[in-house]
Amino acid sequence: MTTRKTSSKLTKDASAGNALIADIRLLVADARSHVAATANATLTLLYWRIGRRIRADVLAGDRAPYGEQIVVTLSRQLEAEYGNSFGEKNLRRMIQFAQVFPDEKIVVSLIRELSWTHFLALLPLKETLQREFYAEMCRAQRWSVRTLREKIGGMLYERTALSRKPADLARMELAALRDEDRVSTDLVLRDPYLLEFLGLKDTYQEKDLEAAILREMELFILELGSGFAFLARQKRITVDNEDFYLDRLFYQRDLRRLVVVELKLDRFRPEHKGQMELYLRWLDKYERKAGEEPPIGIILCTGKDRGRIELLELDKTGIHVAEYLTVLPPKDVLQRKLQQAAAASRAQIENQRADAG
Repeated sequence: MTTRKTSSKLTKDASAGNALIADIRLLVADARSHVAATANATLTLLYWRIGRRIRADVLAGDRAPYGEQIVVTLSRQLEAEYGNSFGEKNLRRMIQFAQVFPDEKIVVSLIRELSWTHFLALLPLKETLQREFYAEMCRAQRWSVRTLREKIGGMLYERTALSRKPADLARMELAALRDEDRVSTDLVLRDPYLLEFLGLKDTYQEKDLEAAILREMELFILELGSGFAFLARQKRITVDNEDFYLDRLFYQRDLRRLVVVELKLDRFRPEHKGQMELYLRWLDKYERKAGEEPPIGIILCTGKDRGRIELLELDKTGIHVAEYLTVLPPKDVLQRKLQQAAAASRAQIENQRADAG
């Protein structure tokens, strides 16, 4: 009996000891993570302040003509004292950092999630709104540096509805994201969607497209964007004793709403709108939960005509029509196409605002 009690006590002691060491390991890991995050934020803010000081004291005003040589001399002195991080190349990055992110409050809000390496990926971007979009999305969705680079390489900003808006409206949505973490549909929806990972050949049927999406559901959701959760495939709804089937049903956490995705093998046609409106109204009546926003729909098609989209006023119905590409064109061709679409959309919105005014 004594032996059993002793064995039981040793087992309990060992279990308690294992729990204790596990708790201590967790405390150490949390502390290390906090120290690393704090060190990163401190270092990044230091780089920004160095860049701002050099811009103000060396590169501004009458000193600008010979300021470049001062930067070279300064980098040699700093590198000798503090190491390679203060070499000329990195010093110029600090200067550029302060130039493209002039507001210290915004920098402070970003460095809680963005490392110096994140900012290095953002610095080459030419457009202010483009840079702000990636910075705020990166902060809000905690992208890794690799993810950030992939989003930039995939021209995510250029494919969002935000890039097609006038600058003042786009800035308002980015400010809402920055100040309130409020994600708008224009930050989430995109056009076109890049589905080259499905591996479809030149000719395919709708069942092939559906099967490929099911097979690559994880990649499909990543292309849709962060926050999408898959709910159903070919969801059946019944209206007047007739069955209809929704191709894909998702829930978008950031938008707090159901999202229907309909797949089309042809160009957008006006009757697609009526079909989607039926689905959305049914979901709004029977599936929408308390606290959720009204459902929205995405019609993925091989092409669309801007005139029809404008006349049907789809932007007022919660229906987003987007093309999908199963084979990527050369990047410059896609870039040119996106720029043309953005210019046309901005002109349309400006005309609507002028008419309303």
